[in-house]
Amino acid sequence: MKKYLAELVGTFTLVFFGCGAAAVAGVKLGTLGIAFAFGLPIVAMAYAIGDVSGCHVNPAVSFAMLLTKRMNSKDFVGYVVAQVIGAIAASALLAFVIGQSNLGGVAATGLGANGYGAASSVGLSAAGAFIVEVVLTFVFIMTILGVTSGEKTSALAGLVIGLCLTFVHIMGIPLTGTSVNPARSLAPALLLGGQPLCQVWVFIAAPLVGAALAAVVWTALNAKN
Repeated sequence: MKKYLAELVGTFTLVFFGCGAAAVAGVKLGTLGIAFAFGLPIVAMAYAIGDVSGCHVNPAVSFAMLLTKRMNSKDFVGYVVAQVIGAIAASALLAFVIGQSNLGGVAATGLGANGYGAASSVGLSAAGAFIVEVVLTFVFIMTILGVTSGEKTSALAGLVIGLCLTFVHIMGIPLTGTSVNPARSLAPALLLGGQPLCQVWVFIAAPLVGAALAAVVWTALNAKN
């Protein structure tokens, strides 16, 4: 249960600060500021809970770990449930905070939800959004699998992963808002309903596809002849 609680706390932190920055101060922070608002919580949580759960805080990461046989199916289910609960709790608290302000309510702020079409800053299509999320997640998961695979790099894993999440957000924010994390996308969509909820399937399916591709490629590259 300690592992699951750690994942809940870690995902809560990521969603509250990342989505919170996008919703509350997105205009002032800009793309780079929001990108760091997602990346820095990963750095913090990696060193806070990394020794307890590995700090996945993302069903796509856990899925890749399952496929590469770094975790079992029981823990995978427990991790995903904890991650989704943590994300929903963070979005609910964020919605409460926004409701106590003069920001115009959750619909006006968007709660950091992902989207395509009219919900994309550049009007990206559903197909384009799917491809973008697959590629961004692939790069993110490949980085995680690589940096956590040996003792030489594991000490720097939190910093590397956090910076990687930052740079995929720099490109992804104008396109889809950047998901690469089904739990992070599902939570605000559930609270908002409407268009975000109708579109959330892309931001659940695409990261899982990207994670699976990363697991396959990483395994092939590291297979012993």
